[in-house]
Amino acid sequence: MKIEIFGVGCPKCRKTEENARKAVNELGIDAEVVHIFDQAQMIARGITGSPALAIDGELKIVDRIPGVEEIKKLLSKQQ
Repeated sequence: MKIEIFGVGCPKCRKTEENARKAVNELGIDAEVVHIFDQAQMIARGITGSPALAIDGELKIVDRIPGVEEIKKLLSKQQ
């Protein structure tokens, strides 16, 4: 499973990445978490606000910080 966090590195983006990593650890799943800082890549993927979160290439959350529990629910649906 691949989790992508999109954002330029602002505190909201860093918190989203932190929450995603925490959710992965709490679930004990094998997932790669990557942070994409490149705005051109975000625009190419149709992302209009940050932070954004995608799971296995599917955009799940845009322009808000998801909590750990919300991310865990999304990850559980992907398994």
